[in-house]
Amino acid sequence: QTQGTIFPTPNFNPITDAQLLRGALQGISCEKDVLIDILTQRCNSQRLMIAEAYRDMYGRDLITDLKENLSHHFKEVMVGLMYPPASYDAHELWHALKGVDTEEKCLIDILASRSNMEIFQMKEAYLMQYNNDLQQDIDSETSGHFRDTLMNLAQGTRMEGYADPSTAAQDAMILWEACQQKTGEHKNMLQMILCNRSYQQLWMVFQEFQNISGQDIVDAINECYDGYFQELLVAIVLCVRDKPSYFAYRLYNAIHDFGFHNKTVIRILIARSEIDLMNIRQRYKERYGKSLFHDIKHFASGHYESALLAICAGDAEDY
Repeated sequence: QTQGTIFPTPNFNPITDAQLLRGALQGISCEKDVLIDILTQRCNSQRLMIAEAYRDMYGRDLITDLKENLSHHFKEVMVGLMYPPASYDAHELWHALKGVDTEEKCLIDILASRSNMEIFQMKEAYLMQYNNDLQQDIDSETSGHFRDTLMNLAQGTRMEGYADPSTAAQDAMILWEACQQKTGEHKNMLQMILCNRSYQQLWMVFQEFQNISGQDIVDAINECYDGYFQELLVAIVLCVRDKPSYFAYRLYNAIHDFGFHNKTVIRILIARSEIDLMNIRQRYKERYGKSLFHDIKHFASGHYESALLAICAGDAEDY
């Protein structure tokens, strides 16, 4: 059972919220606390209604006003909260593909973890927002087997809910051979299985792989492959096993290995806030001993820190 940290607020009034936001944005010094109190305490669909009320009342675009009045990472958080989930994914992918350097880790985080429906909606949003085809952009901005695997994931054609025990051992055998032989054809077969089989099927395949090889599939992939291809394959396996654990691991890396990689922290907190951020927090604490709340508090500061902590929604024992 997954749970987010942000829920619809009861007794919601978009008109009042829009008025408060306008007041906060119009002041000589922008009242950032008001922005945090409203935007992190409303669910996404409520924020969209606030933006609509804001446009109706003031003839202005809330996202544009936020961009003009805020700066740095705090701006990224507040603006990010205003996108519907599919548009937010599309926005992140666009910047990952079209920025000065391709941000492979962002592509991995999003495409390895989203369902068919989420991928379909994100592709539609991408086309609407940027008038570009996501798959064409992946094709032109990435390369090799990494590209092939991303392209396969971006099709959003994974089997859902179907599992066939009789073919699990067969698939596991193919994976094992692919880790031994590493030819182009084997890499292709490996990614086809990981991108197209249902999660239920892959659970069985990974178990069979362990039986055949005496090795965990993640260890085998890490030994046999390298680069972003290897990272992507491992991300798929980890997401099949437990998405909250995958995102806890990615947050920990972003905070500790990359000296607080702001983009990654912001993206995961916003994207998972209504899906499984509560579970991610639990896995983080279990696995790393410190709470996510504690680590964000330690590394971030100011209104930026307050906004992240409000999304993370820490408990008393986390302080």
